[in-house]
Amino acid sequence: MALGKLIERDAFVIAADTVVAAGVRILPKAETPEQAATCMKILSGRRHDVFTCVAIRAPDGRITSRTVKSIVGFARLDEGQKRAYLESHDWQGKAGGYAIQGLAAEFIDFLSGSYSAVVGLPLYETGALLRGLGYR
Repeated sequence: MALGKLIERDAFVIAADTVVAAGVRILPKAETPEQAATCMKILSGRRHDVFTCVAIRAPDGRITSRTVKSIVGFARLDEGQKRAYLESHDWQGKAGGYAIQGLAAEFIDFLSGSYSAVVGLPLYETGALLRGLGYR
């Protein structure tokens, strides 16, 4: 049996993605040191919004989703901290150029909302959506 048929008939499919916004700017998923440096410059010493959306498709085809907003504050970073973080490459592929569960945890001085949503999958909301679709 093809994997697509198996998923379509027998599985709940979960997808999630995260976006970091500072003011009116949407920060990239940093792929280059230059992008990561720009993110660190923007985030240093300020709060920003993190939006994570989770969507679930039930085996019967029903789809539900929820977007979770969290607010994260970064301490003011000195040049040495920025340089060391950039050299770590912990920023690669991360929304806003950081992972709260990684080395950047040292920079976080404020969090309002869902830690797991900032990591990338809002666990409370995902569980609630699954239960609403009949998953036990």
